[in-house]
Amino acid sequence: MAIIALKPSLTSFFAGSSATTCLLQPPSSSSRLLTRASSSSPEQQSASASAPVGRRQFATLTSLSLAAPLVAHPAARADDDGLSEWERVYLPIDPGVVLLDIAFVPDDLSHGFLLGTRQTILETKDGGGTWVPRSIPSAEDEDFNYRFNSISFKGKEGWIVGKPAILLYTSDAGDTWERIPLSNQLPGDIVYIKATGEKSAEMVTDQGAIYITSNRGYNWRAAVQETVSATLNRTVSSGISGASYYTGTFNTVNRSPQGSYVAVSSRGNFYLTWEPGQPFWQPHNRAVARRIQNMGWRADGGLWLLVRGGGLFLSKGTGITEDFEEVSVQSRGFGILDVGYRSPEEAWAAGGSGILLRTTNGGKTWIRDKAADNIAANLYSVKFINDNKGFVLGNDGVLLRYLG
Repeated sequence: MAIIALKPSLTSFFAGSSATTCLLQPPSSSSRLLTRASSSSPEQQSASASAPVGRRQFATLTSLSLAAPLVAHPAARADDDGLSEWERVYLPIDPGVVLLDIAFVPDDLSHGFLLGTRQTILETKDGGGTWVPRSIPSAEDEDFNYRFNSISFKGKEGWIVGKPAILLYTSDAGDTWERIPLSNQLPGDIVYIKATGEKSAEMVTDQGAIYITSNRGYNWRAAVQETVSATLNRTVSSGISGASYYTGTFNTVNRSPQGSYVAVSSRGNFYLTWEPGQPFWQPHNRAVARRIQNMGWRADGGLWLLVRGGGLFLSKGTGITEDFEEVSVQSRGFGILDVGYRSPEEAWAAGGSGILLRTTNGGKTWIRDKAADNIAANLYSVKFINDNKGFVLGNDGVLLRYLG
């Protein structure tokens, strides 16, 4: 009889059997906090040409007072042949930077932060029209080129996570940032953080660990009992196609407003879900033949699913399900990489080679928007802060701002 060795539970990474697990090392500890070298993903290695500037897009250059002189183009809106409800915002960053996340201070929606690869942190105080590089000394004290993956605010409290493992915290709306040490036993790379309340946050790694803090990051409690690899080894006979020990990491992960998660396996051959209170991630067979690119939550509580090659599927009904139906989209053969909902009826989808699609009927039909047709970049993320404030993030430092 074959014996399958299970991965240890998440709580077993730390001494003791208390429900509260400490991920932190004392500030006086001399041991190294970071153990992984930064590795470039295909997105990071992209080096597409800069987008051409239309005759009405060119604007007077604005000089920024920076340590290393950089020049930022003011935001510009093109004519009828260019951008429609979006404008491109030019950023003072090097070519090749992939933008990864954006967030604004809830009490001051003119004040926000933009994250990316190559240790990129930008700050705006005019709602996202102009951005300047932000230096955080506590994130520059080691010889690492950080990839800042996720940022979240609740009130004046904010959190930033990145790779190699780094956690930053602010209690004054980002005026100052403090680095919170992490244990080098943390399973996986931190890919997502969500501010949930006063001194409280939820943190996710690409191996499926979910940790919760309610005391400003000093202690963290494991919300799931094992990594995804352990779950797959334990349930590999449950009929999940393609599941194995070697696919126990995430390619993407998205959180619903109610705190549920949907994640796509690194190979795209199945997906997993987790709801608050569940001890383990729940694996699901993909409902389509093609590999999954990304999944997320609709505004009505249902799921959307993107497959490689440009396909878009919507779940039938709301909640977690394996029942999806395909929706026709005009993607021109390029893959769609993300969907963002502005309202239950209106959503935008973005993807390779500047693809931008819009629906105004909840996703039943989609129309291609020419907003980014002349921008030589892949668009990775659609973020709506509220009904009137939205952004599309891409590689080569491409940022689009919603005008409505």
